[in-house]
Amino acid sequence: MRRVMLTLALLPIGLQAQAQQATLNIYNWADYMDPYAIERFQRETGIRVRYDVYDTLETLEGKLSAGRSGYDIVVPTSEPAFNRLVRAGALRPLEPARLPNTANLDPALMARIASVDPGNRHGVIYLWGTVGLGMNAARIREVAPDAPLDSLDLLLNPEHARRIARCGIAVMDSAVDVLPSVLRHLGRHPDSVAPPDLDAAQRALLAIRPFLRSIPSPPAIIDALAAGEICLAFSYSGDVIQARARAREARRTHEVSYVMPREGAQLWFDMLAIPADAPNPDAAHAFINFILQPDVMAGITRQVRYPNAVPASRPLLPPEVANDPSVFPPAEALALSFVAGTPAQAGERARARLWARFKAGR
Repeated sequence: MRRVMLTLALLPIGLQAQAQQATLNIYNWADYMDPYAIERFQRETGIRVRYDVYDTLETLEGKLSAGRSGYDIVVPTSEPAFNRLVRAGALRPLEPARLPNTANLDPALMARIASVDPGNRHGVIYLWGTVGLGMNAARIREVAPDAPLDSLDLLLNPEHARRIARCGIAVMDSAVDVLPSVLRHLGRHPDSVAPPDLDAAQRALLAIRPFLRSIPSPPAIIDALAAGEICLAFSYSGDVIQARARAREARRTHEVSYVMPREGAQLWFDMLAIPADAPNPDAAHAFINFILQPDVMAGITRQVRYPNAVPASRPLLPPEVANDPSVFPPAEALALSFVAGTPAQAGERARARLWARFKAGR
């Protein structure tokens, strides 16, 4: 996957207002855009693009909270970043008249984020996915033949984890994406911050901590799975699919697969949004409307292997992508999925303390 660091026809933030009107400043995750889409947007609109990347939601939130970020388009995850930015008034309401291509969006998926953004006023879905299990199933079968490959019990049962540790286990370093699934697996509400529920989640995580090879950033999990350094990971669906593609490209002998836990997987959405103080909201609206074209979204999904929310794009995708249930989960799996909420500040601090203890192993 090429890192998207576009330098074609770029202008730095802070130029005179006249130049600023012709420049679109985008802030997005790394490796999360089709470079051709940016090139085509520049060519068709005459708007120049400056494209910066971040690696954590904390970095994104920090820049927007400080104000005067200089960005026109940001891509926060629905929970917790987008939720908090909406509540803080840090995002500009979208102008529907400028976005006719929002008619292309899947209304069922947009409805699932309406609880965060009533009326879908501040953002539209860019890409989405689930949180689940990435694995080398054949290797796991060798060391733990009776372990269930379709359940979080594969990871959270200490007896299974002890045996699978021989070929390597990693859990991504993201409390907001791990704790809800652990709570759900334990029969607790995924948004709970009640002390008994957090204590149960902590016990479950500490019970498997000795068997984890690492708790790395999600990009590191891609590389480790692709190289065969680990055989089980808890991570984002698209990252596991990228690891599978890299393993195949490198002609590795192992096969990487992604499994949504049968108990129900956490569903997440990355949103296209406009900061409240965006210097060029006109260009931002033009870009969002451009991105929501089926052929453009098909190109993005083809490049990064994450699903989009424009159903008309699927017929334009290669069959091996369009029909891959790990990219586009079937309806029955989506029905079992859940969207995690954002706890109040005190609850977030309690979860952060739990996560720090888990990482430290005590």
